[in-house]
Amino acid sequence: MSNHNFFIVDVFAVDKYTGNQLAVFFGSNFSDVEMQRIAKEMNYSETTFITSTEMQDGGYNVRIFTPEQEVPFAGHPTLGTAYIIQQEIIKQQVNNITLNLKVGQIPVTPHYINDEIDVLWMQQKLPTFHQVLQPEALAPVLNLNIEEIDHKFPIQEVSTGLPFIIVPLKNHPALKRIKVNKDKYFELIDKIEAKAILVFCPETNHPKNDLSVRMFADYLGVPEDPATGSANGCLAGYLVEHSYFGKEEIDIRVEQGYEIGRPSLLLLKAEKQEDQIKVEVGGKVVMVAKGEFV
Repeated sequence: MSNHNFFIVDVFAVDKYTGNQLAVFFGSNFSDVEMQRIAKEMNYSETTFITSTEMQDGGYNVRIFTPEQEVPFAGHPTLGTAYIIQQEIIKQQVNNITLNLKVGQIPVTPHYINDEIDVLWMQQKLPTFHQVLQPEALAPVLNLNIEEIDHKFPIQEVSTGLPFIIVPLKNHPALKRIKVNKDKYFELIDKIEAKAILVFCPETNHPKNDLSVRMFADYLGVPEDPATGSANGCLAGYLVEHSYFGKEEIDIRVEQGYEIGRPSLLLLKAEKQEDQIKVEVGGKVVMVAKGEFV
């Protein structure tokens, strides 16, 4: 595989040109500066670089960049890059593809139909739960009324390698009319570790889905993301930790991206085992284009 090949895929896609776009480069010859410049040039939410076409310590070395900075972990780049590794390097059915990321090793499991990958699942790091924030701190950031936040559940920082603020809302109209106040957003995140906000509600656009979410991360160069595996992994842990559905396990469908014209579907599984929560995030990957970097 040439060091100059690249691919564009849609991850968590309902169909081509839905889901979250990802550019994947074979990049062992790129410097850190070049990788950051390419990520900014592509202007996707993330761009990944496969820096080893041979396994190292049981996995493939991969680095993830947003247009603004390198990040230790992100969900849709993990699934999309695993798909390219299977299609372009391994070129045969395998039960597991492991990515060596900054956050550590993340295993991805492909599920096949008629020899073709149908859905890929990644097992995320165990979620950790951090500070609880007050509704008064988030409502002005999202331009919401405090009463639209679901006070039965906390607003909380959760991380599976990348921290997010998880905000429960009561209904879909509130979710749909969110407009982030950037000044208040940056004032908030300057005080806490998490730099991104996931907001969710139990009402959906599609009747087969269980939750609808939106994710905002201007700090990372992503004003709004159409599909966010890392944030939804945090959400999965949160839902189990706080028994959102009345039990300590979930197997649900989550929609995202409708408000920005990129409808996406994420599959979440999580269950509490003793005092730990195992989280899996799944979705489809669709090839859009391939080319050569010059």
